Amino acid sequence: MTDAAFVYPDTQLLIDGTWRPGADGMSIPVIDPATGETIGKVAHATRADLDAALAAVDRGFGIWSATSAFERSKLMRKAAELLRVRADRIAWIMTREQGKPLAEARAEVLAASDIIDWFAEEARRTYGQIIPARTPGVMQMAVKLPVGPVAAFTPWNFPINQVVRKLSAALAAGCSIIVKAPEETPASPAELVRAFVDAGLPAGVANLVYGVPAEISEYLIPHPVIRKISFTGSTPVGKHLAALAGQHMKRATMELGGHAPAIVFDDADLDKAVSLLAASKFRNAGQVCISPTRFLVQDGAFPSFLAAFTQAAKSIKVGNGLDAATRMGPLANDRRIPALEALIQDAVERGATLQTGGRRVGNTGNFFEPTVLANVPTEARLMNEEPFGPLAIVNRFSTLDEAIAEANRLPFGLASYAFTGSAATAHALGMRIEAGMTTINQNSLALPEVPFGGIKDSGYGSEGGSDAIEPYLITKFVSTAA
Repeated sequence: MTDAAFVYPDTQLLIDGTWRPGADGMSIPVIDPATGETIGKVAHATRADLDAALAAVDRGFGIWSATSAFERSKLMRKAAELLRVRADRIAWIMTREQGKPLAEARAEVLAASDIIDWFAEEARRTYGQIIPARTPGVMQMAVKLPVGPVAAFTPWNFPINQVVRKLSAALAAGCSIIVKAPEETPASPAELVRAFVDAGLPAGVANLVYGVPAEISEYLIPHPVIRKISFTGSTPVGKHLAALAGQHMKRATMELGGHAPAIVFDDADLDKAVSLLAASKFRNAGQVCISPTRFLVQDGAFPSFLAAFTQAAKSIKVGNGLDAATRMGPLANDRRIPALEALIQDAVERGATLQTGGRRVGNTGNFFEPTVLANVPTEARLMNEEPFGPLAIVNRFSTLDEAIAEANRLPFGLASYAFTGSAATAHALGMRIEAGMTTINQNSLALPEVPFGGIKDSGYGSEGGSDAIEPYLITKFVSTAA
C-alpha cells in the first residue's frame, strides 16, 4: 500500500453521537514519526466539551444499561466485523501516526476484532447466583449490574488495543464510556470507535475526547457522573490517578509499567529462546509494557545466547513502517531518543559492554538502532528504569535462586519470560516469580481469553480473560418474600 491508497484523516471528538471539533476550535498537530512531517490534526477538548461528554455518557448509560445482554453482544460482533473489513485502511493510518510496521499494525487491528468478539460473548455470561434462603418463601439473589459510566485513559504504543480492552469490557457489561485516547496517535482509535458507531451504538454510549491529559483526567475522575476509571500508562502517573480515584471512591483498573525479566537456563532450546525473545523485544521498537528487558542467562548458555541474540538484533531492518521490508519502525516520539541515549551512556560508564546499536539512525524521523548491552551492573539506571525502547540487557546468573532474586528485585511485576528444559524448574519459576504473567518456553501473553495485568507497582486488575469484565460490574443482593 502506498500513500496514494489512503489519506490520513483529521480527527474530531465524538460527543453524544456526533463527530465535531472542540468548542473553541483548537487542534493539536499529528506528526509522522518516520518523517517528522505534520500529517494531520486532532481536535482539542475544552471544559465545555468535557461537560457535554459527561452529560452524554450519563444519558447513554440509561440507554445501554437497559439494553439486553443479547442485543449488546450482537452489536459488538457487528463492530468487530466492520473492523476486520476496514483493517487495511486502519493499519495504514496507524503506521503513519505511530510508526510500527504495517504488518504489526494490521495484526493489532485484527487482534482488536478478536477481543471485541471475546467480550461480546462475555456480555451474555454475566451470571449471578441464587442463594438458598433460611426461610421458606424467600428468594435470595445476587445479580450483576453495570457499575455506571466509565472514564478510560490510554497511551500511544498500541493505539487500538489499549482502547479496545477497556471499551469492549465496558460495553459488554452495560456501561457507557468516555475514552481519552492518545493525542500522538488519534486517528486509529477514532476508527475503532467509528466501527461501533456504524454498527448502531446509541448516541452517548461511547464518547471520545483528546486534549491535555492531566487536565482531562483530573476533571473526569472526580466528577460524580463517572463511576469507574481504567488507565494504561506509566507507574508514576498511574499512582497519581489511582490516588485521585481513591479520594472519590471510584473503582479503578491500573495497567502500568514493567521491566520484564527473561530467564534462560543452560538446558533451554537456545535457538527457540533467541528467536522468540528477539521478536518480542524489538516488536513495536520495544515500546511495549510487557517487553522482555532484563535477559538473565545461565553461565553455560551465556556466550552462545549473547552472540546469537546480538546477531539477531543486528539483522533487524529499521525503516519506515510502510516499507514491506521493514521489521522495526521508528520510536513514536522524538523525546524517547535522548532518554534512551542517557540510559545507554550511564550503563556504559558503569561498566556495561555495548554489543550492538546504541545510536540514532539518520537525521530524519525517530529511528533508533536495536541495542544490546551485556554485563550491566545492578546500580545502572537501565537495570532499574523501564527503557520503553529497543534496549536489551543480557546478564549472567549461576543458580535458580539467584535468577529469581534478580527477577523479583524491582518493584515492577507485569510480565516475565523463561526458557528451560526442566519441568521442575518451570514449575518453580511459575510459582516464585513475582509477576502478573509468566510465560515459559513460548510467548502466549495478551490473548483475549487469558488474564492480562500486573502486581506490585505494575498495577492491579485484569484486562483479559474471564476476570476482565468483573470490574465493570457490581454485585447486588436482592431478597424477596412471597
